[in-house]
Amino acid sequence: MSGFQWPVRVYIEDTDAGGIVYYVNYLKYMERARSEWLRQLGLTQQGLLDADIQLVVHRLECRYAKPARLDDALQVSAQVERYGACQMSFHQRVTRRGEPLCDAWVDIACIDATRLKPTRWPAPLRAALSGQHLQD
Repeated sequence: MSGFQWPVRVYIEDTDAGGIVYYVNYLKYMERARSEWLRQLGLTQQGLLDADIQLVVHRLECRYAKPARLDDALQVSAQVERYGACQMSFHQRVTRRGEPLCDAWVDIACIDATRLKPTRWPAPLRAALSGQHLQD
């Protein structure tokens, strides 16, 4: 899978008593990858909050294939599949040495942080997305 890639190491606090990554931590890895994808585009979560913009997950589908374990080196991808005026859909994958462990389809909404209502993507993000030739 192409798109943005972010390396993650599995630490003890990521695992259950058996040394296997606790399922919800895959979602945390994916959140970090999306945040770093934004950073690569010149945006930060704090900068968006300062502009009264918040990005929220409004739908998520996840499929787990194989477990990750303590000390594994993982790659987390974030690929924008489509976007509209105030929503974006990602396909994300967690892999170990190229082997898929977890796939997720994540829909993100852009909202006005004060009114908690949908709002358009900020101009720098719209410009970056238009370069990817994706659209709803």
